[in-house]
Amino acid sequence: MLESSADRTPYWQEPLPEDDELAQQVAHARDEHLLVDARPPAETNSLMFRAMTRTGPLFWLMVLGLGGLTFALFATWVIQMFYGLGITGLNRSVMWGPYIVNLVFFIGIGHAGTFISAALRLMRMDFRRPIARLAETVTLFGLALAALFPLIHLGRVWKVYYMFPIPTQRELWPNFRSPLLWDATAITAYLIGSTLFMYTALIPDLATARDHLTGWRKRLYGALSLGFRGTESEWSRLETLSNILSYIIIPVMFSVHTIVSWDFAMAIQPGWHSTIFGPFFIVGALFSGVAAVIIVMIIVRKAMRMGYFLREEHFNAMGIFLLILSLTWVYFYFNEYIVTWYGNLPAERAILQMLTTDASPLFYLMLFCNIIVPLGTLWSRRVRTSLPAMLVIAVFVQIGMYLERVLIVSGFLSRNELPFNWINYTPNWPEILITIGTFGFMALLYILWTRVVPIIPLWEVHEGQSRQRLPRIGRAIVPTRTEPH
Repeated sequence: MLESSADRTPYWQEPLPEDDELAQQVAHARDEHLLVDARPPAETNSLMFRAMTRTGPLFWLMVLGLGGLTFALFATWVIQMFYGLGITGLNRSVMWGPYIVNLVFFIGIGHAGTFISAALRLMRMDFRRPIARLAETVTLFGLALAALFPLIHLGRVWKVYYMFPIPTQRELWPNFRSPLLWDATAITAYLIGSTLFMYTALIPDLATARDHLTGWRKRLYGALSLGFRGTESEWSRLETLSNILSYIIIPVMFSVHTIVSWDFAMAIQPGWHSTIFGPFFIVGALFSGVAAVIIVMIIVRKAMRMGYFLREEHFNAMGIFLLILSLTWVYFYFNEYIVTWYGNLPAERAILQMLTTDASPLFYLMLFCNIIVPLGTLWSRRVRTSLPAMLVIAVFVQIGMYLERVLIVSGFLSRNELPFNWINYTPNWPEILITIGTFGFMALLYILWTRVVPIIPLWEVHEGQSRQRLPRIGRAIVPTRTEPH
């Protein structure tokens, strides 16, 4: 006689084996792995919603401090619009500075979110389940802030009107050879795709929040959840749409940073005109993006008490990912420089000499942060599962990747084919305040976002836990995953 669904034991109430040794193995597996340590959905939902609605004095103090940095960003931008780009340190040779560095940097940290959510989803990597929305949020805000910098670098922002393909009585059209138009197209496409991808995966959790919270949150989530009720047909359509968007967003992700690299590679500037810049920029973007996600994971785990969802296994997996990307970045970086050294062209030789003189401290600090620190530490599982160690390593990687972009942009522009045009660049207070304010603005957006939406994808965690089994093979318990038919 077939067993009815009502008689089945819920997946979060699976009993322990009667054998003491096997029971200890099951208990150890539950401590190690989130998907094996299933708890009632009501308990995990309550844990998430309690963290969303809890705001103490420290939270509002952080909002106040980050709000001050955000105000400094926009106030400085307004001053720059009034007085012009002449108040910055940009000059005749170094016409691109921190604003373009920030553009490349913030687009870069946005790559990890899409890769973790879409690519690892298609590869069925279960460790990405609790991390996915953390990474997607980094993508969303990273791209939004990157979109500011073409406008900031433009100086007179109202001139952006002439970039749009709108025919006028004067028959003006945008210059399709302009890197600004390439960046605008790429960033807009990626931002729309990433927002749609994130929103699709957010609908079930918005519906759960609608059914558990009250007041303005219930009304807001009721509107955003689009009437989602969790029927079989709705889940089927959600799965199909998520897979379609995953296949679409991955090539868009690779194309965006390739287009950003073309801003440099299409020029004849020494040090930029290179066919390797496309994959080199993509790997660098993933490298800094994964480091940014690790930083966010640690902060969310501590600040919102998400230790149940974010465990050592997730930091270990992200540490291995960061180690692989570090090795790949080293390959591309030195492949680029050894070709330049072997070609021995006069202008490119001047760039290599620059890295042993004026910019040498930044150059060697960048190598230390991007090579020595990750490669010397991440080979150890003890380091990968230590939150303080991972935070320090991820911060070093972010510093190193930012310096790498500074050297590519400002460093290479300061040495061109005309020696009388060689000049060093020093940022003035507008570039410094705008850059610091942008990081504060992103942090402010992130902490406010964590109090508005479930930052952990609860439905993905529940789905993964429902598919996990602990069968006995001989004298061992081996976690396995079952797939729906």
